[in-house]
Amino acid sequence: MAISSVLVLGIAVAVAAWVNRDSIRIKIASVYARVAPKPAAALHPTGNASAGFSGDAPWALSALPECLSQVSKSSGSADYVSGRIPAGALRVAPPARLKYGDCTIVLAGNEAVVSRGSDRFRIPPEVRFYRKAGLLAVVRESDGSVELRVYQPVRR
Repeated sequence: MAISSVLVLGIAVAVAAWVNRDSIRIKIASVYARVAPKPAAALHPTGNASAGFSGDAPWALSALPECLSQVSKSSGSADYVSGRIPAGALRVAPPARLKYGDCTIVLAGNEAVVSRGSDRFRIPPEVRFYRKAGLLAVVRESDGSVELRVYQPVRR
């Protein structure tokens, strides 16, 4: 019986609120929120927009489709990946500089830097490059895994 009287009382309150909705005034207090000031807009461009991208990027060549197009990708044990390197491909001994379109790959030791315009990406160690006519193979070892990506130069 107590539940039904609570329910009736709740319905009565809701009906009374609905009937008197135009006369009910709810005042909400204003709240001040502090906002950090924005930096002033520069009147002259600072050149930051043309600073380019940079950083470590094992996948850098796959991100530059204007220069090289990825043909295949294999990963697994060192023996498995070694068997997937294109037949007849020769290792590119560092130091070396490779040019594909407007991309330049500079090999130094066991790492490489890929640049295109103002963008600079480092392919971290251990990385090896192999070339065969019309193909570039990149083998990268990291944390016990080995990955091979094979690319074709983009024809313009």
